Amino acid sequence: MNASSIRTLVAALFSMMAWASPVQAEPARYELDPNHITVAFMVDHLGYAKVLGMFRAARGSYSFDEATGTLSNLRVEVDTQSVFSNYASRDRHLKSADFLNANEFPRMVFTATGAKRTGDRSFEIPGQLELLGKPLPLMLTATWNKSGPSPIDRVYTMGVSARGSFKRSSYGMNYGVSNEWVGDEVPLIIEFEAQRK
Repeated sequence: MNASSIRTLVAALFSMMAWASPVQAEPARYELDPNHITVAFMVDHLGYAKVLGMFRAARGSYSFDEATGTLSNLRVEVDTQSVFSNYASRDRHLKSADFLNANEFPRMVFTATGAKRTGDRSFEIPGQLELLGKPLPLMLTATWNKSGPSPIDRVYTMGVSARGSFKRSSYGMNYGVSNEWVGDEVPLIIEFEAQRK
C-alpha cells in the first residue's frame, strides 16, 4: 500500500470516527404557554378554612437540557393586578397596600440560575422571589411531568408541576398576622406547560 493510499485510509477512518461520535446535547429554550399556566396560593382565614386564590396573568422562560437535566436562566413574572380569589371585595383588598400593593409593584418575579436533580424527574430549584420590591430566597420543588410534541399542534411541549411556600411577613406584608386573621405562611401551587423555541 503506497503512502497516498495510507493517507486516504487514515482520512476515511477519522471521518467515520467523527460521524460515529455522539452529538452533545444542547440546552433548549422554553417559553411558558400563557394559556396553560396556573400560579395559585392558599392562605388561612381566621382558622376556619383556607382561601384559594390565583393570578390570571403570568409569563416566563428558561433553558433546559433534557439529556442532563440541567436548568438555567429561569424567570417567571406574575402580574399582581391579576389576582383572583372569586370575591371582588377581597380581590380589591389583596391588590391594596395591605397586601400586594399592585399599583406600586405590578410584578412578582421568581428567578433561578440552576436546579438540583433529586430523582429521575424531580428537582429542587433554589431561587429568589421578588415581592413588594424585596428579593428573598425561595425553594421550589418541581416535577418534570412530560415532554414531547403536543397532539394538538405538534409543538414540542414540556409540562411541570412545582410547589413552594413563603412567609408574607418576611416581605413586610403584615396585615392580619398578629391577630391571626390571615395566615402568614403562603403555599404556592404552580402548574405550567412550556413550548420549546
